[in-house]
Amino acid sequence: MADLQPPRGTYDLLPADQRRHARVTEGAYQIAGLYGYEEMSTPIFEATDVFLRTLGETSDIVTKEMYVFADKKGRSLTLRPEGTAGVARAFISHLRSEPLPLKLFYQGPMFRYERAQKGRQRQFHQFGVELLGVSEPVGDVEVISMGAHILDALGVADKVTLQLNTLGDSDTRQAYHSKLVNYLEGHKDKLSEDSRTRLDRNPLRIFDSKDEGDRDVVAEAPLLADHLNDASKAFFDDVKAGLEATGIAFALNPRLVRGLDYYCHTAFEFVTDTLGAQGAVLAGGRYDGLIKTMGGPEIPGIGWAAGVERLALMIAEPPQSPRPIAIMPDGDDAKTQVLSEAQRLRRSGLKVDLGFSGNLKKRMMRADKANAVAAVIIGGDALAKGKAVVRDMETGEQTEVPLSSLEDHLARYR
Repeated sequence: MADLQPPRGTYDLLPADQRRHARVTEGAYQIAGLYGYEEMSTPIFEATDVFLRTLGETSDIVTKEMYVFADKKGRSLTLRPEGTAGVARAFISHLRSEPLPLKLFYQGPMFRYERAQKGRQRQFHQFGVELLGVSEPVGDVEVISMGAHILDALGVADKVTLQLNTLGDSDTRQAYHSKLVNYLEGHKDKLSEDSRTRLDRNPLRIFDSKDEGDRDVVAEAPLLADHLNDASKAFFDDVKAGLEATGIAFALNPRLVRGLDYYCHTAFEFVTDTLGAQGAVLAGGRYDGLIKTMGGPEIPGIGWAAGVERLALMIAEPPQSPRPIAIMPDGDDAKTQVLSEAQRLRRSGLKVDLGFSGNLKKRMMRADKANAVAAVIIGGDALAKGKAVVRDMETGEQTEVPLSSLEDHLARYR
């Protein structure tokens, strides 16, 4: 048993790590609420087809990273690698009759089989938002603004840069597709095997390749941003103007893409150089065709997801939880009274540490190790007078306090 360790790419969230995670998620919760978004949750595993339809059969996530398994009836299930597909499936299952727009957020673990490294694990956590039912650029501005607001609230806004691009509408992408394919066909011999496969099915995905040869090829490829029609230009101009109006700085990145047909218009990433190779900490885009692709109605959508682990590495050390008040009996006759008083103090909102065993000296040593701010000693002559002894653990000063006013006296230690 001593040799058992967490599986590679997973880790235990011990109290110090959990405080950092909680700081990220609680901060995001608070800001999302200000924008009128409500929390929902989807199952940790879904039918595999949910992700095949949404992520694309040629994507790295589907071909290399998904945890797929068969249940006892042979049905193919997948641990969720991301959150948007589950939210879209939930819309089709339960929410299609709800009034639009729908403002939703989620948080929880995701699973991808990839090389474990700093800020990237095989079980990781995301916080994400989805805005469904808004086709206007103002929706893009709102979700990006919320992401910027959350990063600012977490104290990391000065460590990230917003990169922005447009994928245009379907007419733009169709016209661009042939130009891109013609260029890539002329450099096919320089592409990796994965990119040659993508060339026939999803050429935009080649822009996401990490292969150095692929990157050299796409560095000279025609850019979608240079082939926008008037409607796409106007949409992107409105997004940029909205961000400028809200004081959000951005850098245009014409090679920032999303490779599936249902993505359109805005694509964005908040990136950092503080985590080594792991650049993006919050990323998203518009996906107007996603729900229809999954068999639902034609509902526009835009959203993003943030990596909790990555943000947890960037934030300042969260404050420790409040120091406890230790309570202990002076003699066996006071043990029952201590239990009663401990519960009463906790119900009044005080953090109380109950020493479980040992004489008074050992319990005081435990109180010191627990970093108690004060110790309440019940028993002996003080208890006979209806009082407790309160010791300030910093100064060593002791005061007899009536049990009836113990809560008021200890309020100074909150």
